[in-house]
Amino acid sequence: MVRVRFAPSPTGLPHVGNIRTALFNWLFARHHGGTFILRIEDTDRERYDPKALEAIMSGLRWLGLDWDEGPEVDGECGPYFQSQRIEIYHEFARKLVEMGKAYYCDCSPERLERVRKERMEKGLPPMYDRHCRERNLVSDPADPNTVLRFKMPLWGKTCFHDELRGEICFENSTFDDIVLIKSDGFPTYHFANIVDDRVTHVMRAEEWIPSTGKHVLLYAAFGWEPPKFVHLPMILGPDRSKLSKRHGATSIIEFQKKGILPEAMFNFLALLGWSPKDDTEIFTKDELIKRFDIGGINTAASVFDFDKLRWMNGEYIRMLTPQELTERLMPFYKEWGFCTDENPCDSDYLIKVSKAMQERLKTLVDMRELGF
Repeated sequence: MVRVRFAPSPTGLPHVGNIRTALFNWLFARHHGGTFILRIEDTDRERYDPKALEAIMSGLRWLGLDWDEGPEVDGECGPYFQSQRIEIYHEFARKLVEMGKAYYCDCSPERLERVRKERMEKGLPPMYDRHCRERNLVSDPADPNTVLRFKMPLWGKTCFHDELRGEICFENSTFDDIVLIKSDGFPTYHFANIVDDRVTHVMRAEEWIPSTGKHVLLYAAFGWEPPKFVHLPMILGPDRSKLSKRHGATSIIEFQKKGILPEAMFNFLALLGWSPKDDTEIFTKDELIKRFDIGGINTAASVFDFDKLRWMNGEYIRMLTPQELTERLMPFYKEWGFCTDENPCDSDYLIKVSKAMQERLKTLVDMRELGF
């Protein structure tokens, strides 16, 4: 049975690139009758933001991306906040030490920085010099004076099959002895990602390709079968540079505030890196579930076309009845002060306004400039 996961870090507003990843995982799970897991990566305690977590979950719900396991939904791999699973990670970490596949390191930040600079001055990659690898330090994952590092193989190659790109190989000599457990006792992404959820497919951004070889080695260290890997194409701005705030809105919350309908955003994101086998552009959610498959995902980067999103949103606005459009507009009318508890609007009049203006709207907020 298909098991996939979306694991956001609640350190900022949900970026459309991350939400696109969630949507592809959700569609894949629903297409195969599988399980979609929401796993909260809240191990960066300095940057953790409860408001960001609320925004992520709100954004997923707004798009209709429900989860089968995760916060507020019991499942076989709970708890679903990584910060609540520390002892689980420590248990697996101790197993690696017992097998001789991981070691404790007490190198200070100052020493690590000195080693990094020295290697860079020599034209070498800024990797850890494995000073503690054979020291056999006795410690524990909970000890704040040490970190736990993975013993990478020093020679040979590690290869994995990407479902979109075929076989990808890395020289093991290029891998650092990555940290698995930090000095604060929390796991790194590399380690928690392996231990959690027993997923069958990992569908994530292509920027994680260089780390996947390391993850394959970690799976092998435990004797576990690795999942299938699908690395999604990058999302670019109109100028073909990586999509960022300088291009305009990048958070799913911002698009909500700009009057984009969730149905339009869902449809638009589904086509951002995935193509049907024809020229169809407007899909219902059920149609996308039926047609979505890995074979339709592109490897080339996708351009986020803001004008196309507005066009598509206008198409969805015109699919609404005037009454439905009025209901979608009501939160904006209240925000703009046109309708208040003290001075409620005439619903019959608003429906007439919706009917008159519907053909001209591309976003809900256009009503303020065009109609009100």
